[in-house]
Amino acid sequence: MSGEPTQPKSAGAVPSAQKSEPGKAGRLPEATPSASEDIAAFVAKARAMSPHAAGARGRLVFALDATMSRQPTWDMACALQADMFREAAALGSLDIRLVYYRGLNECRATGWISDSAQLATLMGKIDCRGGNTQIGKVLSEARREAVASAVRAVVFVGDAMEEKVDDLCARAGELGLLKVPVFMFQEGHDAELLRAAAAYAAGGREALLRLSKTASGAAKLLGQMK
Repeated sequence: MSGEPTQPKSAGAVPSAQKSEPGKAGRLPEATPSASEDIAAFVAKARAMSPHAAGARGRLVFALDATMSRQPTWDMACALQADMFREAAALGSLDIRLVYYRGLNECRATGWISDSAQLATLMGKIDCRGGNTQIGKVLSEARREAVASAVRAVVFVGDAMEEKVDDLCARAGELGLLKVPVFMFQEGHDAELLRAAAAYAAGGREALLRLSKTASGAAKLLGQMK
């Protein structure tokens, strides 16, 4: 798969309604609540489709806010991803899928990348553009990948949230049902926590436990995950 960014499939795509007969008003289908058995079946199916096989490469969705307010610190974000790969190299293997949004309605994702130089090159091509946050699209993309390819964790770095809280909570909850932790970073300079998140994605909780013996960021992250 090419590493060049592409537009993720729409998370909210809904089939168009059937045309009404002349003279008759279209009628919406009746909404029925999901039974607990249906929810449990969905979770079981999703987990069966995306198992974390022993020895498999860790997979991390690394999402970035690329709106104009991030421009002054964009170079720092590029440096942080290099730290993530260096940490992962000491623990095993890690593939990263870069997702970013910018502008009025642009949200793109790369393929899975295992080469830090390739990821750095792709990030270097991204320029920040004015627009609102699109965190909901990031979470929807992460959920699709969690089901399709066994994502172990999601990391998001941004500086604002301009969306409806209830909508974001619902999408984050779906990732929670799939046991995929989402690490949300307010823009800052704490590279230790970001490296700890990469360690978790590469080697799971065991890797994070080992790292916590020498790194305060890993110990802090473990405390937040209890």
